[in-house]
Amino acid sequence: MGVAVVIWLIAIPLLGLATGLRSMTPIAIVCWFAYHGDLSVEDSWAAWSGHLVSPIIFTVLALGELIVDKLPKTPNRTDPGPLAVRLLAGGLVGALAATGLQGAVLEGILLGIIGVLVGAFGGYQVRRELVYRYEWKDWHFALMEDAIAVVGSIIAMGFVTA
Repeated sequence: MGVAVVIWLIAIPLLGLATGLRSMTPIAIVCWFAYHGDLSVEDSWAAWSGHLVSPIIFTVLALGELIVDKLPKTPNRTDPGPLAVRLLAGGLVGALAATGLQGAVLEGILLGIIGVLVGAFGGYQVRRELVYRYEWKDWHFALMEDAIAVVGSIIAMGFVTA
């Protein structure tokens, strides 16, 4: 029981945090895990995530987001529109992970949303501070965020599917 609680309280918020950094990357990774049969979502509302079309669509969206994030006119992730997308995606990722863990979907949604808020606002503040402090270009730190979102999502899914 203790390991399950730790997985629940760390993995789902970590997926949310990654969603706060990059809204489409974690859901693409979750869908790949579902497609490969590592995330047990068959015979549930989340079965759609295990069909090949889902990881492909979300991967294309994630790759597009990785590119668009580096453009100078891209709005801040904390602006209402981008934040709303992140909150929806984080709730969905949390729900998918909760379903795979045979847990309460509502709790998964809430943990995912909490992670999104930490990732979106915390990531924004950290990135802004690093750009200011080290006088590097913003996109250098954006690439680091990309890596954190990908690796963090894979690590979280490793816990979820263990």
